[in-house]
Amino acid sequence: MRLRPAAPLLAACWAAFAAAPAHGQTAVTGTPQSLFTHEIATDKGTAADIRSALRGKRVFVDEDITFADLTGDGRQDAIIRVDDGGAAGAFAVYVYSTDGASRLRAIYRNQRLFRATVAVQGAALLVTTPRYAAGDELCCPAQSLQRNLTWSARAHRLVLRSTQRV
Repeated sequence: MRLRPAAPLLAACWAAFAAAPAHGQTAVTGTPQSLFTHEIATDKGTAADIRSALRGKRVFVDEDITFADLTGDGRQDAIIRVDDGGAAGAFAVYVYSTDGASRLRAIYRNQRLFRATVAVQGAALLVTTPRYAAGDELCCPAQSLQRNLTWSARAHRLVLRSTQRV
């Protein structure tokens, strides 16, 4: 899969953001990180504890946002991790897209992870988390669990296709 510049998605994000009423907006610095912090913190589908922690600046949207076309519509989708800055690492993953919608929306949420990493392989999103065995150090799990998610045009969201230990 060829990764393309994120300009079309970011332009759509900013257009959606600018259309929101002023009383619902928070200050943004013009970065994808600040935009998606706002999107996740104001999304009704976001878990209340994550919304509260983002607003209270106890957790943050990782600045390393991945852009890739996961929906096959020719436009970039944003893969975002929320991190606590400590040992838990990335504990939530979101994918935002404009596919089939007039505004930016979440097409995937996993809000109960631990030390998650993400990768794009073709049109698939790979979400990997550690699986610890007795005696494993925090840094070095014996195995990891990898979830393979792909776009479902019928469901209008990313769906789990397979899970494997790696």
